[in-house]
Amino acid sequence: MNAAHIHLLLNHFPTIGFCIGIIVFIVAIARKSDDLLEAGLVIFFLTAALTIATYVSGNDAQAALTDTPGVSAALVKVHESAALVAFAFMQATGFFSWIGLWMLRRISRVASWNLAVITILAIVTFGLMARAANIGGEIRHAEIQDAQANSLDPDAPTLARSWGKYVEDHTWVWPTCETLHFVGLSMLFGIVLTLDLRMLGVGRNALSFEAMYQLLPLGMLGFTLNLITGIMFFVAMPKQYTGFLFFLKMMLVVFGAVNVLYFMVCKAPWTVNDGVDAPVFTKLVAASAIIIWIAVLFCGHMLPWLGNSF
Repeated sequence: MNAAHIHLLLNHFPTIGFCIGIIVFIVAIARKSDDLLEAGLVIFFLTAALTIATYVSGNDAQAALTDTPGVSAALVKVHESAALVAFAFMQATGFFSWIGLWMLRRISRVASWNLAVITILAIVTFGLMARAANIGGEIRHAEIQDAQANSLDPDAPTLARSWGKYVEDHTWVWPTCETLHFVGLSMLFGIVLTLDLRMLGVGRNALSFEAMYQLLPLGMLGFTLNLITGIMFFVAMPKQYTGFLFFLKMMLVVFGAVNVLYFMVCKAPWTVNDGVDAPVFTKLVAASAIIIWIAVLFCGHMLPWLGNSF
């Protein structure tokens, strides 16, 4: 199994998962069911998280297909740009879905503006995902290729390459993104560590989970900064981010997203009030969260030494 196999395996999950999410979301609104609405938002969020690993695996898949007979380099680049746009809208859908989940647990309802934004984003994202998936299928299936596929110029500028050129020509962009990346990382890890240490018993007599739940949006803001700047690095210099270590980091980020959902949709953490010890399973989830994000930090810092970066 090579990188192309991994990408082909993963790219089915965002497409199918998002379709299921849209169906559940629409039915939830039609039936005014909070349970179905929560399920739809969870599917959107998890699909967006898994799309991170799916998108970055495309870089290794592209490298594996280099100089492969019958593969159009120009079509690969078109797919890359289409996937980038679809990825951006998918992450926006996941972000607002997370906000909806947070409000649903915090105030027992999702604001109408949030539902409207998610609906619009979901429709647009579905169209963009379908386009990216179709172009991806054309890469190895000549029978479904567009008539203009063979006339595409492999040297034509694309969205991804244009951004890479902009970063190369403007020396301030990279350090600015690095600064924002570390600010986001500090916010994310600070909130994760604070919340999970409370679940493990630190500050048990002074803090409740309900009080600490209000901090989660700050952690999500930090994660969003990390994601945006991280993708900027990846798109600008994709050759720096190849190999197992970087892919492992992205998969750990997906596991971290699954982990945080436990504290948002499960009832057990909400029994943790002042002076109350968390259930054993909640402690295990909290401990695993700390391990996951420390592993993400380790993989990121080791990329220059154990990976292919710089």
